[in-house]
Amino acid sequence: MSKFSRRTFAILSGSVRCSLMTLALVQPALAQTTATHGPDSSEPIVATADGAVRGHAKNGVNVFLGIPYAAPPVGELRWRPPVPTRPWRGVRDASHFASSCAQVTTFGAFAGPTSIEEDCLYLNVFTTGASTTGKKKPVVVWFHGGGNIDGASNDYDGTKLATGGPDGTETVVVTLNYRLGMFGIFSHPAINQGQLVGNYNILDQRAALQWVQRNVAAFGGDPDNVTIGGQSAGNGDTGAHMISPLSKGLFHRAILQSSPGFIAWLPSEETTTTLGKRFADAAGCTGTDDAVATCLRALPTARILQIQGTLNTNHPFHTNYPYVDGTIIPLTPDQAWSRGEFNRVPVLGGSTQDEVTFFTGINQYFAPGQAPAVTQANYDKMVAPGQFCIFCNEERKMPVGFAERYPLSKYRNDPVMAYQRIGSDATKCRELHVIEQLSRYVPVYAYDFAYQKAPYYFPRMPNFQPLAAHTIDIQFLFPDFHGGHLGVNLDHDTGMPRTLNAGESKLSDQMVAGWTNFAATGNPNQSGNATWPRFTAGPAGEYLVQDVPLARRTVAHMRSEHMCDFFDAQLKY
Repeated sequence: MSKFSRRTFAILSGSVRCSLMTLALVQPALAQTTATHGPDSSEPIVATADGAVRGHAKNGVNVFLGIPYAAPPVGELRWRPPVPTRPWRGVRDASHFASSCAQVTTFGAFAGPTSIEEDCLYLNVFTTGASTTGKKKPVVVWFHGGGNIDGASNDYDGTKLATGGPDGTETVVVTLNYRLGMFGIFSHPAINQGQLVGNYNILDQRAALQWVQRNVAAFGGDPDNVTIGGQSAGNGDTGAHMISPLSKGLFHRAILQSSPGFIAWLPSEETTTTLGKRFADAAGCTGTDDAVATCLRALPTARILQIQGTLNTNHPFHTNYPYVDGTIIPLTPDQAWSRGEFNRVPVLGGSTQDEVTFFTGINQYFAPGQAPAVTQANYDKMVAPGQFCIFCNEERKMPVGFAERYPLSKYRNDPVMAYQRIGSDATKCRELHVIEQLSRYVPVYAYDFAYQKAPYYFPRMPNFQPLAAHTIDIQFLFPDFHGGHLGVNLDHDTGMPRTLNAGESKLSDQMVAGWTNFAATGNPNQSGNATWPRFTAGPAGEYLVQDVPLARRTVAHMRSEHMCDFFDAQLKY
């Protein structure tokens, strides 16, 4: 047998047979699909394999919202792999977003109104229609962020990426909702019987990618040129698809946005199953496996969310990460990246320069008083070995040596800035570790988003500056991304609402060009590597620095700035 288990092979074989049968059924419908318009020319109609959909036009882009890509995962389908949606007759209205997936915890920029809706497996398509060249357009499938506990596709306007901006490539953009929290990542012996189990969020995304294969040509897209990508949790999920043999052939490039370092490791099956058992006990579901499974699937949605967390906190029953289940994800990330045992596609990846300011901002804005205040008086205690460190290592514990390397005097005696720098540096070094591993096997283009003055989602708060925070770069790709229901971006100096200024708009154009050109060819430059160098491992390798203006930075500079010699020796990647 191959590297993967016989069980994996059997499951894959069954999936292939099922996919071939489905494809055989829908191919005649696909062959006849043509884009038309309703009575109003601003209402484009496209025939998919499941039925026709009517969208609307926005800024020269045809937008189709709330298209089902799988059946509602409710009742007996809760904690099961997604199954096909039922076809419909007539023309389905696709002018409004569908329901967000069930969620309760507010997570900063990903915050959306609490939802108790499990019927949420819908996607959205943004396309300029038929290509002016007659060629099929590259496809970008985007997985939203939110720690795999909240967020929704509703916050991501794909119109600019669809046009490519003034310097990029026209694309077909697909965004989607996928199961979150305990609904999306859950393992329990009573549930894990005779099926693909546990990583239901990854299976949902895979079902959306299969939908793309069947239908995207009808929207002008090329099913043989699909780029998957995401930011934060969406970035981690993208990495999971790179490792998963079940996703092989469904995508051809990958974008890892903030941060490739998040997929230096994933939880184990044992860890996730232990949490699942604790969740079942907390829900009062005990007894035989059949009794436990029946009890769990009968729990009201609101009850599951109640046990999962609150508006301000996420209970540790949930890992926030896909886990190594042995089949969907058969290897740990380090095994996959170091051995080259992953779906080898070109990669564009990087993060913001000041990732952790996002998390300190969340603590101050959403849960004041719940997290220890970072003050000069308690700084030494907070950086002592064994104390909590958000991205330091698998155990999230401070190793020995931080107090000496991050003295307050180095940061103008500002304990918040010093403390944030520790987590941000750890993230950057883990990112560099993953990128160097990937670059041994596939083309990689690395970036560092360093612009520190963009509008942000939180108002001015004591001792807080967002700088180049986690999530702050999303608005440069998805116009007016503003943090869920918070509704507006603010100038952090004045506290007044504002949009991108002229210099920021140019940076947005440059980023959109990079993302869409990469989707088209695997190279973010129009040609060559003059603007954005291809990454190479070693001191002379280069990052593109996304700032106003653009710049470059060597690996040697990155390692020195973020103290990677120290982190490499201390932290488990």
